[in-house]
Amino acid sequence: MRLAVKIAYQGKGLAGSQIQPGVKTVQSEILNDISKVDKSSKPDLRMAGRTDSGVRALGNVIAVTTSFKDPEKFLKALNAISSSVYYRSYAVVDETFNPRHATERIYHYILPSENLDIGRMSECARLFVGEHDFKRFCRADERSTIVDMHSVIVSENGSAVTIEFRADHFLWNMIRRITAAIRSVGQGRSLDDVGDALKGKDVTFGLARPDALTLMDVLYEGVEFINVPIPGKRTEEERFTNLLDHVFLESLDN
Repeated sequence: MRLAVKIAYQGKGLAGSQIQPGVKTVQSEILNDISKVDKSSKPDLRMAGRTDSGVRALGNVIAVTTSFKDPEKFLKALNAISSSVYYRSYAVVDETFNPRHATERIYHYILPSENLDIGRMSECARLFVGEHDFKRFCRADERSTIVDMHSVIVSENGSAVTIEFRADHFLWNMIRRITAAIRSVGQGRSLDDVGDALKGKDVTFGLARPDALTLMDVLYEGVEFINVPIPGKRTEEERFTNLLDHVFLESLDN
């Protein structure tokens, strides 16, 4: 049986999502969990999104093959032994399903609101909406640097500012570089610098730290996920959710 599974994890203690020799990663932990509960399967694991070391997820998605006939029992078995990953929900999919082919990915970045001009940050955020060449806002790889950003929304909640990003895909370090630009404008930097960078001029804003970034969800057309209630894990899920409002604000850089 081929399943799409939504997973949550803390970035702390994991060297990113992709498998790397000699270190714990999200992918290596998942494969280790599956090997303990489903020894007869060849999982053929694929992930929807790559997250950097320190980045959290509430709704990353994996595709995996299992010999379990009951998907709910499979997720319950995984949650019973997993120490790093929380397996939240599932959808039965066919072999052609590729978790990387999403209609939308949603990320949240949280900042302390002190000394930030939220109006200017919102004005800056709007500059990134639409199709742009983000070559000054990413660590380039073999992919095109042109991305259609669906939305960037800045909202204030007490002592925290949340920046929500929506697009069908993002480039390496893209959100952290854009966040650094939005924050710098909120601290007084000119909006013209951001416009110049989007036009390709050599303007940089630094890189926001990873541990305040959360992959909230990955969406697919026609794929409905079924939540699996896990006895004793409810507080775990609530703890992940609470991190959206309390992401070590005292230790974050202003």
